[in-house]
Amino acid sequence: MPTVTVIIPTFNRAWILREAIDSVLAQDFEGFEVIVVDDGSTDDTPAILSAYPQIRVVTQHHQGVSAARNAGILRAGGSYIAFLDSDDLWLPEKLSAQVAFFNENPDAVICQTAEIWIRNGTRVNAGKRHKKRAGMIFERCLELCIVSPSAVMTRQSLFDQTGLFDESLPVCEDYDLWLRVSCRFPVHLIETPLVIKRGGHPDQLSRRHSHDRFRIRALTKILESDLLSAGQHAMALRALEKKCRIYAQGCLKRGRVEDADDTLRLPQRFGGEESSPRGPGFVWPPKGASEH
Repeated sequence: MPTVTVIIPTFNRAWILREAIDSVLAQDFEGFEVIVVDDGSTDDTPAILSAYPQIRVVTQHHQGVSAARNAGILRAGGSYIAFLDSDDLWLPEKLSAQVAFFNENPDAVICQTAEIWIRNGTRVNAGKRHKKRAGMIFERCLELCIVSPSAVMTRQSLFDQTGLFDESLPVCEDYDLWLRVSCRFPVHLIETPLVIKRGGHPDQLSRRHSHDRFRIRALTKILESDLLSAGQHAMALRALEKKCRIYAQGCLKRGRVEDADDTLRLPQRFGGEESSPRGPGFVWPPKGASEH
């Protein structure tokens, strides 16, 4: 049985997929399997995958990255699971460093490594707000996603306790899962950068959707769950109120008054106050709009 199952979801990434796979096969750790889930690609992805007899390929109709990752998890034979997005790369020591960490920390269920960020082919420094933290990081995870799928390794048993990726979320599916994880378990960090995270290309999912909309959905889900302590509930509610205000401002700019109104009332379901989008240049309700 393999020690680690590596899961690579991909959709129409023939132009870069080979580099991701090669970075896994170049690991200095032995005892892993690779599952590539082709999420309905219509480019040359099948031909590229056929050149790698040592990997397992799962092909499915296009269902999104969450369904692709979940398909890999459900087929995983390893005690540990590591994800690699098909536009990212690993340095050769990535798997060995994380397996060694788990061997030394038998109570740990999840760890990630630091990253090197590349944007449009140029190395950039991550902003201060993106700095990775270790430990009980639920509060930090509420603001934005500071856990990267390509940097994570988990025990396979973690998903029995937290559930899988939410397949209804086209983006922020990782934000949603890490909220469910970080409210219960410490997220450990190996501070050595062992992942090259590449961005800026046109087919990034994060460029196609509003993150605040789906983060609001994830926050609503975690507030509706029975996972949070009283303190965590209060922190999540404050985050929801803030994101609702920001999203409502965007709705008002686009004349979507009803959407803004519904969003501002959402925190009341969880004991919060109706938010206000007031800020420079905003009038509530907009001139000529009726109250709802």
